[in-house]
Amino acid sequence: MKKPEITSVAEGLGDRETLPVAPSMGPALENEPRGPLTKGPVDGRVVFISGLCILIALAAGLVARVLGALIALITNLAFFSRFSLHEASPAENTRGLWVLVIPVLGALIVGVMARYGSKAIRGHGIPEAMEQVLLNRSRIPPRITFLKPLSAAVAIGTGGPFGAEGPIIATGGALGSFLGQVLKVTADERKVLLAAGAGAGMAATFGAPVSAVLLAIELLLFEFRPRSVIPVALATSTATAVRMAFMGNAPAFAMPDVAAPSGAALAFYIGMGALIGVASVVATRAVYRIEDAFEKLPIHWMWWPAVGAIAVGVVGYFEPRTLGVGYSNIEAIISGHLVGMAALVFCLLKFTSWSIALGSGTSGGTLAPLFTIGGGLGSALGALAVWLVPGLGVDVRIAALVGMAAIFAGASRALLASVVFAFETTRQPMGLLPLLGGCAAAYLVSALLMRHSIMTEKLARRGARVPMEYSADVLANTLAGALVPRPVVTLSADDTVAQARAWLTSGAVGTRHQGFPVMDGAGRLVGVITRRELVEAQAVDGQRVRELIRKPPAVVFEDSTLREAADHMVREDVGRLPVVKREEPWKVVGIITRSDLLSAHRRRLEEEHQAEQGIGGGQPPLKPRSPTPA
Repeated sequence: MKKPEITSVAEGLGDRETLPVAPSMGPALENEPRGPLTKGPVDGRVVFISGLCILIALAAGLVARVLGALIALITNLAFFSRFSLHEASPAENTRGLWVLVIPVLGALIVGVMARYGSKAIRGHGIPEAMEQVLLNRSRIPPRITFLKPLSAAVAIGTGGPFGAEGPIIATGGALGSFLGQVLKVTADERKVLLAAGAGAGMAATFGAPVSAVLLAIELLLFEFRPRSVIPVALATSTATAVRMAFMGNAPAFAMPDVAAPSGAALAFYIGMGALIGVASVVATRAVYRIEDAFEKLPIHWMWWPAVGAIAVGVVGYFEPRTLGVGYSNIEAIISGHLVGMAALVFCLLKFTSWSIALGSGTSGGTLAPLFTIGGGLGSALGALAVWLVPGLGVDVRIAALVGMAAIFAGASRALLASVVFAFETTRQPMGLLPLLGGCAAAYLVSALLMRHSIMTEKLARRGARVPMEYSADVLANTLAGALVPRPVVTLSADDTVAQARAWLTSGAVGTRHQGFPVMDGAGRLVGVITRRELVEAQAVDGQRVRELIRKPPAVVFEDSTLREAADHMVREDVGRLPVVKREEPWKVVGIITRSDLLSAHRRRLEEEHQAEQGIGGGQPPLKPRSPTPA
């Protein structure tokens, strides 16, 4: 038995957990030690999933076109009494007072579909997809694949003030999830398929593939890994190609070219972004306050959409442009055709109609209404700045563009997706800098004033924790060799069980450990035995320690990361791993415990919370120690 010089891998931490006894697997085995699985950033499986994502994107692109045609058909039937698939706007209707009734009839149909079809069709789609990713292993019920677009087509076609993008995103996600349930894939791969379908739906609607990838990362994937980003990027590219085949290469929202902003104008756009951030908080809280009010109604939730549709009809009667998807309204605002007080009044009416309808639990999207509201606010503030300080150099069109993106950045916390979306849908490179500054300011103000976003508030109320921050994994950036000790406390395989027990009760240095590598006479690793196994073993006279070993040892290599070590501990159901050289897997150079994995976070916590002052002379990078063989 070897006498140790130190008593733990991470001095002062202690490792006192009680480990489960390993299941019996027969006598001592001479198999190779089991090291952690090493998985590269991409492999053949990623190619397979990418192929599936391309197929999903093709389907999502077609679904987007079908949904657009279905909305047009219902709009034509409801507001113009004609059977046509050509795009039509409810703003041009001549129904008179019937406008008060048509949205209610559509909402009644949606309520029935939700009651007897699936309650999951209620809402704007993205939070529901997030919920399935976080809580249900990305499993969306297959019936959502057709119920969601159908209900959205009815709601929007009868005047609902929503965009079609939310339902298309939800439908694309449902397609990906359905394929992931039919095929034998992991939960992670199913999540990628769902995100690819959702991103493809957005790309097929707006022709914005890059922002669709960013939206998937920020709201669905909750990660940035090649094995997830590559399939989603291929999917959004494919869906955009499908859109181009049907609709050409023109930007989703055409606007005249704008000039580069001056420094003073840029400062205004950033300050305006902060104000829009406040507006995003007001909009989010208003929607959920209205939703709470509907919860208190003494009627079944199936009737709530019809109640909310009354407001849609009333507002639509006085301002018909608030009815339907309203993409033309966005284009009019950012092009400078709807500006100043007119834009402000319109966006307030749109907000009233949209917030009440969405709070009632009907089916529809949030992106287009938020873009309209934000664009109107931005246009009004820009016009005010031009009137008050003409020499500031503010362009009302850029102000509207910044307002459009900033309100979505503040409401959804999808900062990068908001910036890139506004650029991709207008193709105005001179707007990128104002967009970045304005959206960042809106994000900052929103995060300060509101804990959850419009996408995550509903999930938070249901007890789900939605990750909103992505940082480097300290375990993935630290090698096991950096934490190995000097001498290791080991047991001799040829000692008797009685000798080992006597040493454990002696109180010598190292006897308080909970697990020990077992070495043979040549210094080769035979296995690992726990204190509990030694104490509880029904040993016979003369029985050797090696005879208690039931399975090959689980080890970790010096050049493995602590993340690989942690994963290996979970797979093997152990609390410690001997550290070995990759070229000599029987030679132990250290041991890592669960306490060591926790101690690796100490430096991260210090960097995050410990304020310091000084130039140079800081703590050197963490380097592996020079281990002494056990």
